[in-house]
Amino acid sequence: MASHKSAEKRARQTERRTAVNSARRSRVRGSIKKVEEAIKSGDKTAAAAALRAAQPEIQRGATKGVVAANAAARRVSRLAARIKAMS
Repeated sequence: MASHKSAEKRARQTERRTAVNSARRSRVRGSIKKVEEAIKSGDKTAAAAALRAAQPEIQRGATKGVVAANAAARRVSRLAARIKAMS
């Protein structure tokens, strides 16, 4: 447990940041899941629209440090490739 003023403040800041980062990570995961469900349904236009909505979320997650930058780029690239491969 924090035993002096600055440690108590750091504990409060960490708690707030953890909540914010958790929400961001959840938004990224949810947006990816929507794209994958659209791909699974077989509707190319819906999948493309879902990817257009998900891409800013994923990139924002990378900017904020919730997802590594290369991981975010890789996810977007792989989702785009899967949509492009749809007939």
